[in-house]
Amino acid sequence: MLRKAIIAAIGLGALYANAAEVPINGTVQSRCIITTDTTGVYANPNAYTLTTDPTSGGQLPIVRFDVTLADAYYAEITAPSEFSTSPTLPDVVTWTGDTEVSAMSDATGMGSYETNKVELGMTDKYDLTATGSTWFKTSSTAVLGGNRAYPGGNYTALVEASCIAQ
Repeated sequence: MLRKAIIAAIGLGALYANAAEVPINGTVQSRCIITTDTTGVYANPNAYTLTTDPTSGGQLPIVRFDVTLADAYYAEITAPSEFSTSPTLPDVVTWTGDTEVSAMSDATGMGSYETNKVELGMTDKYDLTATGSTWFKTSSTAVLGGNRAYPGGNYTALVEASCIAQ
């Protein structure tokens, strides 16, 4: 009798042991959008320096971050540390650069962005604690070693801007 009960229980268990995996899909759209506002331009104030400094004839690149969800993202902006395109260079290039808040849509909510930024080498990190738009400007200077003249040609360097979910 016990044997029949065990066999019946095993048989019923087999009926109920079927399994299925049911997928649940979803798409998440970032609530942080990055837009190039102004492209940068290098000036060549002397033979061995390229700079975005406006007093030398350069133009600072400006990137805009639009955030629709406060306290969910941080911005990481890295000044260039190499050329993405350039002629062959006769020496090593020394790079300096910095990012600063240029403008903001909410001075009250975003007013502490610049004072609270974290600087890690050429990268500046900002907690995006308010909704709205913030414009960041990045300076870049590239000095060719040995005070040697830059060869003629086109030079391009890239500012890296990322919006990272917290």
